[in-house]
Amino acid sequence: MPIREFRLERFMAEHEFRTSYVLGASDCETMSVQELLSLDPGSENDLLRLRLGYAEPAGSPSLREAIAGLYSGVSPDEVITFNGASEGIMAFMSTALQPGDHVIVQFPAYQSLYEIARSRGCDITLWQMDEEKGWSPDLEVLQEQVRPTTKAIVVNSPHNPTGYQFPESDFLALVGFAEERGITIFSDEVYRLLEHRADDRIPAVVDVPGAHVSLGDVSKAYGLAGLRTGWIATHDRDLLGRLARYKDYSTICNSAPGEFFAEIALRHQGKIVARNLDIVRRNVGLLDDFFTTWSSLFSWVRPRGGTTTFPRLSTGAGASALCTDLLGSAGILLIPGTVFEHDDAHIRFGYGRLDMPEGLERLDGHLRARFG
Repeated sequence: MPIREFRLERFMAEHEFRTSYVLGASDCETMSVQELLSLDPGSENDLLRLRLGYAEPAGSPSLREAIAGLYSGVSPDEVITFNGASEGIMAFMSTALQPGDHVIVQFPAYQSLYEIARSRGCDITLWQMDEEKGWSPDLEVLQEQVRPTTKAIVVNSPHNPTGYQFPESDFLALVGFAEERGITIFSDEVYRLLEHRADDRIPAVVDVPGAHVSLGDVSKAYGLAGLRTGWIATHDRDLLGRLARYKDYSTICNSAPGEFFAEIALRHQGKIVARNLDIVRRNVGLLDDFFTTWSSLFSWVRPRGGTTTFPRLSTGAGASALCTDLLGSAGILLIPGTVFEHDDAHIRFGYGRLDMPEGLERLDGHLRARFG
């Protein structure tokens, strides 16, 4: 199917592995194989005995059991694994939607959350988030956007790139609104567990009544993007069947070593996520100081969850020009809002990695040299 270039992924492919400080990254600090295996005594021997044939198409039973354990009312046979969340998005959009369907997408957004549906002939409405209201999307506006042909509402919370987190009351109102109208909510929850305050965590949409869809993976909260292990959890058995048949044509099954490592990570999610939350919370504190110092250059809505934030640049130079300058002169990668098809005033910062303080210090020095 014809599909437009994925601007963020092309941008990252060109620059991410060729710069000193990836200050716009969206994942958490990763770990080595040795570090991961050390969490699970005996797993090194299990790895050496691992057979490298095909894995089960839906994911190994033990991995799906571990994933189901992340939710309050999901059974292992209501989970299907994919090669990262990206394949899960592709599979959902390709099986749950038809040409002519109307889809509402919280925006700004990861491009595949709307572009794949658009390429299939769906009519897309962008549900704009309001920066003046802490990046909150307006539920009353959403009600006006719904049509008789609306098939799905796509949300992401904690949100990339803004760091917005739905209050539970708003989220449950959204789900209730969709349920009354027979609309499926596709909830991108890859940053779930990274709420900066535990009290801000909302239910996974699959744990709310209805046949809604939760998307997860081990790339963001766990920092294990190289495992390429994601999943969809839903009570919609018909959808699960269609997803399985789609996967027969895409990747057939996941990598057996990837699933092995992902299962270890899920068994020890408490330690891994707690370590990454410590990094996130420390780095957000540094960003507090940074954006206070540079309040004449940036306006900032403090994020409530996830690993990214989307400050507005007040200088007339434009975000793209500043990011290009930073790449060339300081070896710092930040993501201009244009890459999100948003505007040229915002920049995505990422704060999930251990080297962010060093990168932020270099950025501060560069800004001082340029702006005084």
